[in-house]
Amino acid sequence: MGDIKKEATRAAYGRALVEIGRENEKLVVLDGDLSKSTMTAGFGKEFPERFFNMGIAEQNLYGVAAGLAHGGKIPCASTFAMFAAGRAFEIIRNSIGYTNANVKICATHSGITVGEDGASHQTFEDLALMRSIPTMTVLNPSDGVSTEVLLREAVDLNGPVYIRLGRAAVPTVYDDEMARSIKIGKATKLREGDDVTIIATGIMVADALEACDVLLREGIKARVVDMHTIKPLDEAMILDSAAKTGAIVTAEEHSVIGGLGAAVAEVLVKNMPVPVEMVGQLDVFGESGKPDELKKKYHMTADDIVKMVKKVIDRK
Repeated sequence: MGDIKKEATRAAYGRALVEIGRENEKLVVLDGDLSKSTMTAGFGKEFPERFFNMGIAEQNLYGVAAGLAHGGKIPCASTFAMFAAGRAFEIIRNSIGYTNANVKICATHSGITVGEDGASHQTFEDLALMRSIPTMTVLNPSDGVSTEVLLREAVDLNGPVYIRLGRAAVPTVYDDEMARSIKIGKATKLREGDDVTIIATGIMVADALEACDVLLREGIKARVVDMHTIKPLDEAMILDSAAKTGAIVTAEEHSVIGGLGAAVAEVLVKNMPVPVEMVGQLDVFGESGKPDELKKKYHMTADDIVKMVKKVIDRK
C-alpha cells in the first residue's frame, strides 16, 4: 500500500476545524498546551478570539469546555488521549457526561502508533472508558476523509462525543463517493464476502483491507466492516455479518479488554453466538519504538489479522 496517500487523522482534524469554524460561529476550540501536536494551532491562528489554550491542566480544560457548552457554544477540546481519557476522566464523566454537555472531546496520539513517546503515552484504555459513560458517543475514524466527515457530524450532534485520533500518517481508505456513506451509528461495509467478517476500527481498517486482499488470493472471501462508531454500536451490521459469514475477527489499536472486540462479543453472546477472534493490544503495556515495528511486535498488523481469520474459520 506504499503508493496510497497517507495522512494522520489529527492532521485532517486540524484542517476540518478551520473549515467548520468558517461556517459555524458557535464552534470554539480548547487545547491543553499541545496545539501544534493536536493540530488545533491553525484554528487558533485564524480565530484567536474563539481559541483557548488552557495550559497543562486537563481537568480544567474539560470543565471549562462543559461551561462553554452550557452557555451555547460548541467546544472541541483537545489533548492527547492519555490525558483526556486518563487524567480528566472524572470531569468528563461528571461535568460532560452527567450533564449531557455538548462537548466534543477530540483526543489525539492514541494507541501504539504514538511510537517513540512510549508506554506512558500509548493509550489502550480510552475506548473502554469512554463507552462506559452514559450519553457519550464514541467515534474512531480510520483515515483523514472519515475524520472530516465524522467531525462534521459530531459538531451537528447535540451531546457529548469522544473522537479518537492518531499521531502517525495512515493510508487513505475512503474516496469522496464512499465518504457519503459514513454516518454516526452506522458501520460501513467496505468489502463483501461470505467466509468470514473482519470488523475493524480506526487505523486497523487499512490493515483489514490489506488482509482481505491476501486472503482472497488464498481463496478466502472476507467481508470487511469499518466500525467507526463504537457507541452507539451498529448491532444490525454485526448480526447480519454473523448470520452471513458465521465467524468474526475484530481488529483495533486498543486493548482487547473493553474495546471494539469486547463490544462486538457482547452483542453476539446475547443474540447470535459465533466464533470470534480479536486482534488488538493483549493486556500488556507498550514501549518506545517506531510505529510499524511496534504494531508488528504487539500483533496488530494485516498478517496478524490473516492468522486470526484462519484460526476463526477452523472453529466454524
